[in-house]
Amino acid sequence: MSKTLVAYFSASGTTGRVAKDLADAAGADLFEIAPEQPYTRADLNWQDKSSRTTFEMNDESCRPAIAKTVANMADYDTVFVGFPVWWYVEPRIIDTFLEAYDFAGKTVVPFATSGGSGLGQAPKRMQSLVPDAKVLPGRLLNGRPSKSELANWANSL
Repeated sequence: MSKTLVAYFSASGTTGRVAKDLADAAGADLFEIAPEQPYTRADLNWQDKSSRTTFEMNDESCRPAIAKTVANMADYDTVFVGFPVWWYVEPRIIDTFLEAYDFAGKTVVPFATSGGSGLGQAPKRMQSLVPDAKVLPGRLLNGRPSKSELANWANSL
């Protein structure tokens, strides 16, 4: 029997709300990818060239620390990975998460929320970080889709 995990990073709560709905709709476990050092409002100011997020996103090698780990990652066959789109890709903390586990043989399904862009190069970048996994194209989940819409999407994969 396959087991599913919805892992998500949410800076403002938007992605978190969608992730919880998706986990409920898909009958999946839920894991928050929480930063060891929480982001402040100033950290999230993408218009400030000296903000933490700007610094992180301008450094391809940046890997922000995560506060906790998934104890039983080996148990999951499918992992939905949710995030807000930053600079047209996934935030670097998602890269930290992907590099922390063995995703060989797993299916990774990106999903994101965004104020104005699509997933961009995120699925391609994520595939490069977990080359032995199958990374699907994913989906933008703006506007808080209904649980039935989320269940239909999850079941279609």
